[in-house]
Amino acid sequence: MDRTLKALSLILNYPSRELQEAMPEIGAVLGGDPRIAADTRAALRRLADGFAKADLYDLQESYVMLFDRSRTLSLNLFEHVHGESRDRGGAMVSLIETYREGGFEPATSELPDHLPVLLEFLSTRPFAEVQETLADAAHILDALAARLVRRDSGYAAAFAALSQLADMQADAEAVADMLAQPDDDPTDLAALDAVWEETEVTFGPDPNAGCPQVRDMLALMDSPSRRAMDARPVTE
Repeated sequence: MDRTLKALSLILNYPSRELQEAMPEIGAVLGGDPRIAADTRAALRRLADGFAKADLYDLQESYVMLFDRSRTLSLNLFEHVHGESRDRGGAMVSLIETYREGGFEPATSELPDHLPVLLEFLSTRPFAEVQETLADAAHILDALAARLVRRDSGYAAAFAALSQLADMQADAEAVADMLAQPDDDPTDLAALDAVWEETEVTFGPDPNAGCPQVRDMLALMDSPSRRAMDARPVTE
């Protein structure tokens, strides 16, 4: 297992007491990987240290405001390519089948294109495959990193690390197109509800879905279904 990818998967997960307790080890893994630039490793250590020491409910509220209530910061990767396309269901089924073909069964209620889920899967794959997959998503990773920098969020370091692991320059025009989209206001709940309303996406066996490689899934990215945020405690 690639411990760095596993650590990045964990640090991008919804905060829990168990994750807080594991942060010293997670920070040590991320701070010791020479594939990541020294300044990024230092920023990841600060992120892990702050995560370990902060109030849990503050961490959870911050996470929800960033990633659940801001569509432009969604960790569901398919969100960022084809918007409202109805083809997402087939792409999701294909991605699930790819996971299963690799002997990976996500134990989570998150959608299969949720970045921490993808990273956990990639942590079990050959590094050449990891790099190809991350390179396909490089423009998304760079745009998310830039948006998090705008918000002065330490999570930006995790996306910088992923870009460095991909070891490929993102398409500047694609990044610029993403950053040209206005950032969501996570406090404007009426506007966010209007944006998130869409046809329900369902998943299930599809004999025509096939089992393409995970690196090819990023070419099939489509629109999201709303995440089950109600299952999470959100502080006022």
